[in-house]
Amino acid sequence: MSAAKKGGLGRGLNALFEDEETPSFAAAPAAPAQAAQSTDSSGPRKTLPISSLKPGQFQPRRTFDDATIMTLALSIEQYGVLQPLLVRPLKGKTGEYEIIGGERRWRAAQRAQLHEVPVIIKDLDDEGAMEISLVDNLQREDLNAIDESEAYQRLMEEFAYTQEKLAKVVGKSRSHVANMVRLLNLPDSILHLVRQGNLSAGHARALITSKNPEALAYQVMERGLSVRDTERLATELGGDTAVTKAKKYLTGKKDVDTVNLEKDMSAELKMKVAIEMDSSGSGAGKIVVKYKDMDQLDKLIKLLRKQ
Repeated sequence: MSAAKKGGLGRGLNALFEDEETPSFAAAPAAPAQAAQSTDSSGPRKTLPISSLKPGQFQPRRTFDDATIMTLALSIEQYGVLQPLLVRPLKGKTGEYEIIGGERRWRAAQRAQLHEVPVIIKDLDDEGAMEISLVDNLQREDLNAIDESEAYQRLMEEFAYTQEKLAKVVGKSRSHVANMVRLLNLPDSILHLVRQGNLSAGHARALITSKNPEALAYQVMERGLSVRDTERLATELGGDTAVTKAKKYLTGKKDVDTVNLEKDMSAELKMKVAIEMDSSGSGAGKIVVKYKDMDQLDKLIKLLRKQ
């Protein structure tokens, strides 16, 4: 884990719980009675029925990967739940608890058909519960950018966090927090694409400055554009006139001569060739040659050297 990850609340979070269920060595799991009796400075540890636990209201993660849950369930079937869940009592509901950290373990334990799981009980207020839930998920390193951004926004709106305070709590830079929150200014359709992993956070940040972010987003996916190419296009197509001019470029429409030239070059090289004209109208552009294997690449290099 990087130094940044250890900053703020994250430095003490591992003292509360971990989220890694795969043991570093093959050891028999502790007996339930031992787990129920153990205590430490983090709070009392005991076992609770799975049915008495409820998902946390401050869980930033919107989706849970089914394959990951199943892998975790298989580990739990073999070794048990090695690390306790962090929970707090549900107000007004005796014997029921809200999960603050470890919801994936709880879901996987149900898949493994366990009836009880080890927990650490902490009496946390809403602010503390949300802080810990967010930092726990950030330390897992697979929280998608939009869920992370929405969690930041919620802390700032509901608990009056400044970007500076939030950055300190989660162990990130203030500029990182600011950039993540800015993503929420994008259309919902693009936020969905980032959540699904079809667009990276870097691509999404580049789209913020675009006048037509949705059109550019789908072109990024279709053409496999890099973040740098996306940033360049978003800048070049920033004005209304440029957007109108870009639509033809971004939809891939080419004149007949360009199309025929692509076909001739593809036939000659026996590789797919694409000619992409620059949107500025200067006549500049690039030629993209796609090769299937190293033999084709070697052939292309030999042809270029001969020329």
